[in-house]
Amino acid sequence: MKIKILSAVFLTTSCAVYSQQINDTLSKESKIEEVAITGSRNKKRTVVDTPVPIDVIDIKQVSQSTGQVEVNQLLQFAAPSFNSNKQSGSDGADAVDPATLRGLGPDQTLLLLNGKRYHQSSLINLFGTKGRGNTGSDMNTIPIGAIKRIEVLRDGASAQYGSDAIAGVINVILNDRDHGFEGNAFYGVNLFKSPGDKDVVSDRKIDGNTFDFYGNYGTKIGSKGGFGNFTAEFVNKEYAIRNANPEKYQAPRQRFGDAKSQNFYFFGNIEVPLSDNLKFYSRQGFSQRNTDAYAWTRSADANGNIPEVYPNGFNPIEGTSITDFTFDNGLKFKVADWDVDLYNAFGNNRFTYQIDNTINATLGISSPTSFNAGGHSLLQNTTGFNASKQFNVLEGFNIAFGSEFRYEKFDIIKGEEASYAMYDVNGNIVTASTDQSLLVTNPLTGDVRPGGSQGFPGYSQEVSKSRNNFAAYVDTELDITKNWMISIAGRFENYNDFGSTLNGKLATRYKITPQLAFRGSFSTGFRAPSLAQKYYSLQFTNFQGGDLMTIQLASNDSDLARRVGISQLKQETSVNGSAGFTFNTGKFTATVDGYYIKVKDRIVLTGNFARADLPSDVQTDYPFIDQAQFFSNAIDTQTKGVDVILSYTQNIGKGKLTATLAGNYNDMEITKVNTSERLKGKEEIYLSPRERAFILASAPKTKINLNLNYKINKFNANLQLVRFDKVTLIGYSGADDYQIYNPKVTTDLSFGYEFSKNITLTIGSKNLFNRYPTLQKAAVSNGNTESGGIFDPVQMGFAGRQAFARFNFRF
Repeated sequence: MKIKILSAVFLTTSCAVYSQQINDTLSKESKIEEVAITGSRNKKRTVVDTPVPIDVIDIKQVSQSTGQVEVNQLLQFAAPSFNSNKQSGSDGADAVDPATLRGLGPDQTLLLLNGKRYHQSSLINLFGTKGRGNTGSDMNTIPIGAIKRIEVLRDGASAQYGSDAIAGVINVILNDRDHGFEGNAFYGVNLFKSPGDKDVVSDRKIDGNTFDFYGNYGTKIGSKGGFGNFTAEFVNKEYAIRNANPEKYQAPRQRFGDAKSQNFYFFGNIEVPLSDNLKFYSRQGFSQRNTDAYAWTRSADANGNIPEVYPNGFNPIEGTSITDFTFDNGLKFKVADWDVDLYNAFGNNRFTYQIDNTINATLGISSPTSFNAGGHSLLQNTTGFNASKQFNVLEGFNIAFGSEFRYEKFDIIKGEEASYAMYDVNGNIVTASTDQSLLVTNPLTGDVRPGGSQGFPGYSQEVSKSRNNFAAYVDTELDITKNWMISIAGRFENYNDFGSTLNGKLATRYKITPQLAFRGSFSTGFRAPSLAQKYYSLQFTNFQGGDLMTIQLASNDSDLARRVGISQLKQETSVNGSAGFTFNTGKFTATVDGYYIKVKDRIVLTGNFARADLPSDVQTDYPFIDQAQFFSNAIDTQTKGVDVILSYTQNIGKGKLTATLAGNYNDMEITKVNTSERLKGKEEIYLSPRERAFILASAPKTKINLNLNYKINKFNANLQLVRFDKVTLIGYSGADDYQIYNPKVTTDLSFGYEFSKNITLTIGSKNLFNRYPTLQKAAVSNGNTESGGIFDPVQMGFAGRQAFARFNFRF
């Protein structure tokens, strides 16, 4: 079905923040084959008349006017309710930015690729990062050059799409152009300047050099509308180091800042009609990302250092290699006027660690300085079908139903022995029965040296676990009158590892006047515990205060977790409600949507329980465990908020001005801590004030985006200001040890010129006025930040000003 849509139609939607870009794009396209709108399986439904808020982001147009080369960061500065933080010294999270929608967990937003479930990353966030204890999808495994648009459904959708859709759904739509070649070359550099009186220092005045090149080729296949669209992209980014001035601050890290990375991508999108009523489609994706990130500094006299090897101490480098593969195939056909989609979606994410410039101090001068620390992988395969049909009932009735069968497999890959082991003076692995006199000590302090690779301990055991689930759903939409529609959806799922769940959704939209409409929804939702949360485990030895410690992150199915009363993980459940208005006069559009999200039994990683805090029988039976932590359905949360998007378009002289103001207010509250019976009274350890502050800081309370775009003839200028509200984080010393990150405004400015219809050059600056987060209080800066640097990773980033140039060409 071919539907002509004028760009003005899209201007009436909640995607108004991107109206200029959408207008430019659609004016070049006479028609769209199929308007696939996330949240509706009705092919006649467009974003203008959906009962829930949906943003449609034209990636090519938005990216062309900004300095962003990754999907996460592009959305971070474009969508008010989306937040993604760059990390530093947070192990695997340095390579995978944790992302959230409406301030919920990274694993509470579902990612789709062309409407099909996209696999998650195998990484589970553990150390020094937002979303601790959560898994999530890695959107940066999808290259910007392969994307046509992104649809962001800001509403609970578990009843339609299944697990992980508590906060909403992000649907990435791949390019489907069937002719020509388009290339893009980007180069950007950070222009370092300290925001204060040499409070921040850097190795170089120009760093973070970023080069991005992609080529996208489209071709027709056959004579019946088939196409192939292929993208290859390469991104290379150097370090951007932002250290504290050592004379003024006592931060324990010498190398704080953005990691070094190198990414390669290849993505394909193919559709081929096999007959009048039968179409085959295939989507292939491969990405390889290599990242080097600095861990915390080991000083010359540290117990983890061997001065003969590193006389001045050292900075371990955590190298990560992420190999990601996706392969989706399907058939679309008709059966008795029903449109049927039969598909199989396969994805695999493999994440391994190579720790360089490090040492295992218990091996002394004979220790290697590089270690294969192992890693983890996640495989997901989804087979399903969907059938839909329109009926002439009232003003139109659409019904869709289908089912899915999904298989998932999670593996932990064991590292080499020396990456995790602690050795005695004879070179034997230290165990609970090792004579304490045989432990390797630091001759300068007498303290016991820690084992394993410094910076990141290797995985000491192999794990291979799998599960499957079956789902069946129905999704209906009824236009009762030309002004009033309702939508009802229901979904049943059964997991072989924790049971069944049933969820529903009711949504409606009523057009009060031709310009004004009301919309609202109510739904229940769920998120199944990930395999990583159920089976991830890590044990390593370390020292604290000169004492040898065996620290155990116990898997949820372990005897230790059972003995302390940690229940088997169960699904998180939610209740979502939203209500709002849309208003359109042609030149001016406004959408206002309030929301309420209540989540029970959210899964988080508990704090570290000292052996003395564990039940006495556990202390007796586990004498070699000094500290333990667990994954648990530990908290209930309540989130209230509102999204407001205003857009105005006006011809000024011979040009057109588009102004957009978009804002999000988000208030989350932890309403309950679900402590296990055997750990009653230990709530401050179960979830400390520090951990609570990190959960609540997943999104600033308010985020406001002002975008001004002026286009005249071949010239255009784009100005974007983003205001991030204050964030409060708590240090290691308790609730009184806090740091307030004040509100900040970043400014992006770019100028573009079309030399011809096929050649465009854009130059600009990201964070033009060199804004940094609030500097850490010098008096308490000695390790107070989670990252060990001069400030924590917060939403605005910490790399400072960037200048860039982007060259686009087509033929």
